[in-house]
Amino acid sequence: MYWHAMFLQELKSVLQNVPEIVEVVGISDVKRILEITEQDGQEKVKSALRSIFTKLMSASKDMITEVTSKMINRLHSESQVRQLTEKERLVLELEKQYPSDVGVITAYFFNYVKLNPGEALYLGANEPHAYLFGECIECMATSDNVVRAGLTPKHMDVNTLCSMLTYKQGFPEILQGIPLNPYVRKYLPPFDEFEVDSCNLPEQESTVFPAVPGPSILLVALGEGIMYSNSPRGDVIIEGDVLFIPANTELNIRSASRLQLYRAGVNSSFFHPSS
Repeated sequence: MYWHAMFLQELKSVLQNVPEIVEVVGISDVKRILEITEQDGQEKVKSALRSIFTKLMSASKDMITEVTSKMINRLHSESQVRQLTEKERLVLELEKQYPSDVGVITAYFFNYVKLNPGEALYLGANEPHAYLFGECIECMATSDNVVRAGLTPKHMDVNTLCSMLTYKQGFPEILQGIPLNPYVRKYLPPFDEFEVDSCNLPEQESTVFPAVPGPSILLVALGEGIMYSNSPRGDVIIEGDVLFIPANTELNIRSASRLQLYRAGVNSSFFHPSS
């Protein structure tokens, strides 16, 4: 209920303070949201949110261009008399990159998440997201589709996207990772498909990736070093290398310079299901 109440309050605030959204979706759907109380179930909020989001995403290009221009002009004017919110500043930045894009307006319906080095988050199936800036490693489960609907020059399939989304409310869980040793951390999302180990190794240091029961893939994101596995002869690894690691293989790594490595493999829960 905590997340539901907080999300509902934020959604109402958006509809009350962003008149351009109301102009696109119409007052009746907006009133439907504003009249929902914390005692109403999440399904009622989901239904209303689905209706508003679908109308916004389905609006004509001309309509989006017009209301986006109004919104940007309003925010520039209001910035002269008050400090804009973090989300409003984000909207201005997005509009510079993707002018007249519906994704600029729909940013108000998304969480704005900033990750610090070493942090991770996971996204379940049918959860929309947009990567904005910075460097990250992304690991994806096997999928039969990637559906786009904004902030992209690529093909957009609005109808499919709006019909498949979960409209789940809340903030994503930030994963800090589980330390395996001073230099290696394991990130365990709550599904079987994969897990990720990260390694940040200073120059002229050594560490171990413990053996895991499944096969995995190792990515060298930065630096160079030597990797020892089942053979006493070490293999030189350098930035950009991608290596297949068989199951039950312990890796010993020594760095020649600062080294960043990532290993992706089958989630441990697949081999050790809870009783």
